[in-house]
Amino acid sequence: MGLIATGSLERIEQLPLAALRERGKTLILADLDNTLAAYGQAEPDEALMDWKAAVEAAGLRLFVLSNSRSKTRAPIFCQALGVPFIAHAGKPRPGSYHRALEQMGATAAETVMLGDQIFTDIWGASRAGIDSILFKPIRLAGNPGRYVRYGVELPFRAMTKPWK
Repeated sequence: MGLIATGSLERIEQLPLAALRERGKTLILADLDNTLAAYGQAEPDEALMDWKAAVEAAGLRLFVLSNSRSKTRAPIFCQALGVPFIAHAGKPRPGSYHRALEQMGATAAETVMLGDQIFTDIWGASRAGIDSILFKPIRLAGNPGRYVRYGVELPFRAMTKPWK
């Protein structure tokens, strides 16, 4: 179903990287804000850098799809993290997912999307034929619209089973 993620986890550090490889995954697409880092976090922290190193050690590649409207947010953050990206991705439209697959030489079946929002990250992945994992947002503080958006998502979050 388009608005139900393939599975859910609390934090990216819980993602079983070896199990992804066993399932034939080679590429991780990830949302930036509230999935990999808190809104406004200028650069990757040590924990994220360690997680990225674990991703690579597991034989997986990481690619960021960001809807950030800032001209500098994704480029600066992703350059510091050392990963390719598409900024202004236009999620949930599937075009940016397809461009990422093409750029990375991967198929939808080899790919998983990590995100914190159902109506952008998860729905877009579904529309592109990509498995998805829904994460708890890192931090909601600072924008009342986020509370409303996440509130509307609650029924879909409740229907998503934990990732195994």
